[in-house]
Amino acid sequence: MEDNYFKGRGAQIKTENKYLKEQYSTEHIEGLDEELLENPKTQVFHETSKKIVNKVNSPDLHFGYSMNPYQGCEHGCVYCYARNTHEYYGFSAGLDFETKIIIKQNAPELLERHLLQPTWQAVPIMLSGNTDCYQPQEKKFQITRKMLQVLLKYRHPVGIITKNALIQRDLDILADLAKNKLVHVMISITTLDEDLRRQLEPRTASAKKRLQTIDVLTKAGIPVGVMNAPIIPGLNHHEIPAILKAAADHGAVACGMTVVRLNGSISKIFEDWLKKNFPERFEKVWNQISELHGGNVNDSNFGRRMTGEGNIADAIQQLYHVAKKKYFTGKSMPPADLTQFRRGGNLNLFS
Repeated sequence: MEDNYFKGRGAQIKTENKYLKEQYSTEHIEGLDEELLENPKTQVFHETSKKIVNKVNSPDLHFGYSMNPYQGCEHGCVYCYARNTHEYYGFSAGLDFETKIIIKQNAPELLERHLLQPTWQAVPIMLSGNTDCYQPQEKKFQITRKMLQVLLKYRHPVGIITKNALIQRDLDILADLAKNKLVHVMISITTLDEDLRRQLEPRTASAKKRLQTIDVLTKAGIPVGVMNAPIIPGLNHHEIPAILKAAADHGAVACGMTVVRLNGSISKIFEDWLKKNFPERFEKVWNQISELHGGNVNDSNFGRRMTGEGNIADAIQQLYHVAKKKYFTGKSMPPADLTQFRRGGNLNLFS
């Protein structure tokens, strides 16, 4: 690892933003931006959003709506597909994504307005589909907790995916939702190797803490699954059986997986990270990721982008399905009870 490596950060570069006319440059020493010479501090920006519930049109995803109280994510997962969305705000998908965090403080109010629409039919909404709703800033701003309070008030179903143990703070609300079959939680676990975890997703909870979270939620009656993602051949693919077994042993009742895909600017970010952290394995890992996606790491084809294709993808899928059959046969998430929805609620939360 290089001496000037930014510890505690996933991305080590600021990639170009195709929406900007001016870009960061490191080609000439006299033109170096001072901010690039030291580990950037986290900055918080506030956005007054116009809506919070978004329709999801991707056939690869098993939910129809999502809501994201934060844009950008301090977890710093180097592979994160959501990095590209930061470019719409004029930021970099690299270091900016994990150091410039946008807060949507009016998200709970927007959610209640959405649920009060006469035409709205209750269906599970994913919290979050883009960046982690329990990332570090949530401890201070509590936007996710306030949104869960709205969902509980209206008895509305919700799905949650996170890799942060902070979700245990909201055990009271989640348990009440679970009693009415209104919540599913997926805990994402990429690796059980703590050294790899610190490099790959530096500001996330340890695997041990995530497994403990599965146990705590399960004992509170909250249905929990494990998302083993992303699978990166040559780095963590061999861990699939161990991860699924550990999750099942701690109470998980469902599992899922996706393979890594390096769309947009993420290919440059991951390539730089891989060369700096695993130079001796770079060619092997990079070529296998490329093979997963028809020779192109930047894969946008529906279906293939999430599962891959070819011999390596087949081997990964076989390993996953054998482990799933062994540890999750007879287990499943309970269906959401859509009849619980209180159209109109009781009192307006923000009046």
